Amino acid sequence: MNDDELQRYSRQIMLPDFDVAGQERLLSAKVLLIGAGGLGSPIALYLGAAGIGRLTIVDDDDVDSSNLQRQIAHREKDIGVNKAVSAAASVRALNPAAEVTAIEHRLAEPELSLQISAADIVVDATDNAESRYSLNAACWQAGKPLVSGAAIRWEGQVSVFDPNQPSSPCYQCLYPELDAGAALNCAENGVMAPLVGVIGSLQALETIKHLATGGSSLVGTVVFFDGKYGEWQRIKLTKNPSCPVCA
Repeated sequence: MNDDELQRYSRQIMLPDFDVAGQERLLSAKVLLIGAGGLGSPIALYLGAAGIGRLTIVDDDDVDSSNLQRQIAHREKDIGVNKAVSAAASVRALNPAAEVTAIEHRLAEPELSLQISAADIVVDATDNAESRYSLNAACWQAGKPLVSGAAIRWEGQVSVFDPNQPSSPCYQCLYPELDAGAALNCAENGVMAPLVGVIGSLQALETIKHLATGGSSLVGTVVFFDGKYGEWQRIKLTKNPSCPVCA
């Protein structure tokens, strides 16, 4: 690291269990972020600010005025701009040294597998169950850890699925079949603005921990947050022995 980087990231480097080594691991890391909306906005901004070396942001949607209530990577001037492009510009404005790539279309095979294979870790900030299932399966096949989050109405959840840990379950262990709860979306059910910041920030934190410290993570644990009542709940999740993805 040069002197500018040592100064910029000094508050992280001061942490004894992070130190210079942790920052250097972040600076060399490659993260694939799928989704640049409510969850993806704080994830992108915090990862970029923290010094992730290479961040690829994927989103095929454009910024709409209804997004501005919660999607903090976008501004009024970005209405009509692709969300990945807008979020990438916000990250660069926050940290000009950040290497950020925007992909403006939905990833399908074989491009999805290629992008996952090129990343060290994948962050799921999508807003629909179908994408979560396909992303989970692709990450498991590629052997790449997946940081998963969801937020709707007043509630949110976060977990980490890591195929490199033999005991780790996957997203489909949590939701074996597509059900009404997993299929909810903000456009039809609403979401409280700061909730996506809480959940997205926790996803960014889990990503940084995995890349830089190798310490305790949410693998095998799902954290649920009820924003209306300010309540947190941790639930252990075990691998489903009949899961079609990870068993």
